[in-house]
Amino acid sequence: MTLYILNFKRLSLLGILLAATLGFTTQAQEVITLQKAIDLTLQRNLTIKQAQITESLAKADVDQSKFNLYPTLSANPSAGYGFGRSPVAGAYAYANQTIFNVNAQATVQEVIFQGGQLRNQIIENKILLDADKTSTAKVKNDLILNVVVDYLQILTNQDLVTAAKQQIEISKITLDRSQKNFDAGNQTLADLSQAKAGLSTADLNLTTAENQYASTILTLKQYMEMPPDSDIVVEKPDISKMDNIQTLFNANDVIKTAMGVNPDVKLAELQQKSYEQQIKIAKGNYYPTLALYGGLASYYSSANSKYRIVGSTPLAYQTIGTVTGTTQTVQSIEQVSQPIYGPYSFTRQFDDNFNQSVGLTLQIPIFNHFTAHTAVRKAKLNYEYAQVSTDLARNNLSKTILQALLDVQSAQKSYISAQQTYQANKDAFNVVQQRYNVGLVNSLDYNTSLTNYNKAENDMIQAKYTLIFRSKVIDYYLGNPITL
Repeated sequence: MTLYILNFKRLSLLGILLAATLGFTTQAQEVITLQKAIDLTLQRNLTIKQAQITESLAKADVDQSKFNLYPTLSANPSAGYGFGRSPVAGAYAYANQTIFNVNAQATVQEVIFQGGQLRNQIIENKILLDADKTSTAKVKNDLILNVVVDYLQILTNQDLVTAAKQQIEISKITLDRSQKNFDAGNQTLADLSQAKAGLSTADLNLTTAENQYASTILTLKQYMEMPPDSDIVVEKPDISKMDNIQTLFNANDVIKTAMGVNPDVKLAELQQKSYEQQIKIAKGNYYPTLALYGGLASYYSSANSKYRIVGSTPLAYQTIGTVTGTTQTVQSIEQVSQPIYGPYSFTRQFDDNFNQSVGLTLQIPIFNHFTAHTAVRKAKLNYEYAQVSTDLARNNLSKTILQALLDVQSAQKSYISAQQTYQANKDAFNVVQQRYNVGLVNSLDYNTSLTNYNKAENDMIQAKYTLIFRSKVIDYYLGNPITL
């Protein structure tokens, strides 16, 4: 009795551990809905982050073009030594000496007119910013469509895996029955071999379906920037409501709506506007540039550090010569005073040498090797190229939409046909299976019917999701949210 209780406790403990492990595994597996897959892709995808960084760079260009309207202010201090012969301060002479010089200058300049280039550059940068925003939106829309495509392919592969497992079960039952009939002498070895081949084929179909499922799951993880070893499972939506999928559209209405919301066309139009603005910027090189400037400056030289006049001697008559023979001195009529020199400090020199300036500068282009003319010509050619690109984007969108409308109608017809084929093969297989069970049909006819039934089921599954995908493509071009 004691041993039984101990064994019971051990089993209970193992059961608790197993339940905890299974519970942990279930919790670790993340269920991904289509909306969650789209949201995670928009949050994490690196391609979107690259586009957003490019958009931020364009925003910085807009800010900088506005800052270019502000005046420029610069200070240019310099200090250094001079060696060799140079003028002696306070004397008309030269001498070998070392002189320490300090110069300081500050200037401010504001462009008043520059052919409208500054204003036009702001407008162009704003257009380029809108273009980058549109490019980001295009990246997001393309990724959303890719996620939906991959999600639908995952659902397709899930159903194919389920169908393949069902086919294996049928093949196992068939093989078991063939083995019993062979043992009883009612079937040949060839019949048994065909049953074994049917099971091997079903196993191969399952392996192929599972590989395709794993590949599409990996692709979805890459879109969502999830680790490859993440354990996820996609939620299968209720597709029974998808029987009333709209397949008839007015082509003109769809094209007109798409032209207003499609990012490819909008991006081409913004690039065209950008090149149109570049023509105005290039033409600004034909005009003169008028600027207002002001400046402050001063300097110091060690050569003048001891030659500042600090005073003068008292007034006195200056001797200008002597009389020959009498040696009598001759003095000037006016009294003359002699200057007294003192130290000339750094700050005093800067104060005395301080000067200001203000004025206007006008730069008139006369000949610049035809660079302005070439720039205007190239800008016009770029604009013409952008016009063609815009028209091409519109034409491609129209062709793509017309093809998408044909595809959704064709997908509906294919799905209806696949449903009918599946039902017919299913009914035929049920009849063949009943006759096979009573020995009225040989194994070759039975396996042929089974193969046709399996193929019809796979074709119907793929046709169903193809129709769903084609309808979502129309929603994409109409700018509608893509949901299941």
